[in-house]
Amino acid sequence: MLNQLLIAAVMLAVGATSGSDIQVGRFSASDLSGWTDKPFKGKTSYTLEDGALKAHSVRGASGKVKKISVDTRKYQKLRWSWRIDHVLKREEIRAKSGDDFAARVYVVFPRTLFWRMRAINYVWAARMPKGSDAVSPYTANSVIVAVESGNQKAGSWVFEERNVYEDYKRIFGEEPPLLGGVAIMTDTDDTQDEATAWYGDIALHAP
Repeated sequence: MLNQLLIAAVMLAVGATSGSDIQVGRFSASDLSGWTDKPFKGKTSYTLEDGALKAHSVRGASGKVKKISVDTRKYQKLRWSWRIDHVLKREEIRAKSGDDFAARVYVVFPRTLFWRMRAINYVWAARMPKGSDAVSPYTANSVIVAVESGNQKAGSWVFEERNVYEDYKRIFGEEPPLLGGVAIMTDTDDTQDEATAWYGDIALHAP
């Protein structure tokens, strides 16, 4: 359970922002304004608890989505914190039956034509090497990036930063359109597993 000192550390590392930041998720302030449910199969439980958003999934999958409109050429860096109990034993990124992760943070780039929508899916993986990419088994328009991997840091808060603008150009080979949304998800529907994760504040930062 988070104590007040740990909450302060989370806010300092990720939530403490300047005028050049865009606050996407202010879970340390018990603020879920703008976040909506995105059901897939079954339901992941999301609850505000001790300065974070706790996700618990038992053979289900649903996410939380916040729609925004941001030029990532200006706000390039995505910062967040997360924590998991454990990775999923039956995760297998090459098959739809294994496309689950203990924790995910998505960035979504919509297009006029739905089939041209792009997404980058930052995950805490079980076996994907840290820093590696893989195309989603469901659609080539979504690419999975393993930001963390394995159980070595399970049980501890981990602070992340990704340059979304550079990731998009590297992965899709083009300039990104406007960022249209950020989502989080803990899912276990394909693996029929169980997972618990916590998400700290999320912000976009101008370099």
